[in-house]
Amino acid sequence: MKFSLFIVFNLVMISNLCHGQIDTLFLHKEISFPEYLESVGKGNLNYAVQKFNVDIAYAGIEIAKIFPNPELYYGYINMGQGRMKAGYGYSVNANTTLELGGKRKARVDLANNTVDLTRAQLDDFFRNLRADATLAFLNALSRHNSLRVMTNSYESINKLAVSDSIRFKLGSIMEIDAKQSRLEARYMLNSVIQSQSDWKVSLNNLNLLVGKRNIDTLLYPIGRFDQFDREFVYKDLIVTALNNRADLLAALKNKNVAASALRLAKANRMIDLGIVLGSNNTSVVTNFVEPTPSLTAVYGGITIPLKFSNNYKGDLRTAEYNIAQAELQYRQVELQVETDVAQAYSQYMAERKQVQQFQSGLLLEAKRVLDGKVYAYQRGKTSLLEVLNAQRTYNTIRMDYFTTLYSYASALVQLERAAGIWDINF
Repeated sequence: MKFSLFIVFNLVMISNLCHGQIDTLFLHKEISFPEYLESVGKGNLNYAVQKFNVDIAYAGIEIAKIFPNPELYYGYINMGQGRMKAGYGYSVNANTTLELGGKRKARVDLANNTVDLTRAQLDDFFRNLRADATLAFLNALSRHNSLRVMTNSYESINKLAVSDSIRFKLGSIMEIDAKQSRLEARYMLNSVIQSQSDWKVSLNNLNLLVGKRNIDTLLYPIGRFDQFDREFVYKDLIVTALNNRADLLAALKNKNVAASALRLAKANRMIDLGIVLGSNNTSVVTNFVEPTPSLTAVYGGITIPLKFSNNYKGDLRTAEYNIAQAELQYRQVELQVETDVAQAYSQYMAERKQVQQFQSGLLLEAKRVLDGKVYAYQRGKTSLLEVLNAQRTYNTIRMDYFTTLYSYASALVQLERAAGIWDINF
């Protein structure tokens, strides 16, 4: 009876010692992928910052519409009225600048094209944010799967260690075998603890992407890796990407901005006329030497600037260089789009084949081998080393399987990012 109680006590102590080191209690909130992506769109701080660029660009249109401000002038002169009775006078005039050459229209055109460019850049930012956020969500799911694999493996080894402790007490196996299995269980526990740490890091990253500051409560993603199979035609992807990619559209809008800047530079070289309208007024002069009646004179005129600065054409050359640069940038982005699609498509197809290889029975076969080795070991027909090797092989295959599922899903995200399409929902 005492011996049986001793065995039970050891079994409970070993199990509690190991499980007590696995932290599974923390505040979390389950979130589905659609809810998460909506939260990213509403709460991501970097995205909110980028939105202000569009507002700033729209404000630029209002600035571009501004006409030159008119000026009012008032002057007063006292010619010795108090002592010599020579009178006094004052002058009032208004002047403004009349812009010629379509400067205002060119400014407004440039501002409108800048708005279009900024909006395209915002769309491209969200395209990448959406893909990066999805990858982070998938990474959190993958880390959780890895934790499950390591936990299940640890529990299997731990059960074996507990069983070996009992068998050693009963004299069925040597003490060295019991110690070996117990050592393997403790070593596996380290892997479980590290896997859990990696998982929590990935959960914290989700909080960052949704702009959530409450780090005490972590988002807990829910979803599976069985909804990422798609059929694509490579040539259609290229055409779609060239039509839909926001960065390519931004490069095109940048060409329009450069062309507008050249038109504005040419308009700014035109002269502007200054228009003046005013009056001079003098009072009555009452001294006996030269009495003079009051006088009011109205005048108007224009000023014509002499633009010697037009001899220097640096502004025109700068604008022309910007146009040439924008054209090359557009061609580079176009080439980059085609390259991105080609690389992403190749990676997606490769990951797809690897998933199919795992699903062809590789996992099931490894599990059967492990179960057979454990069964034989418990009956003294094989060594502990063979069991541990089978366990490591099964662990490796399961880890590789979940890693491949994650890579397959990630490859789809990258392909749809590259092609400028989006239909991911799981």
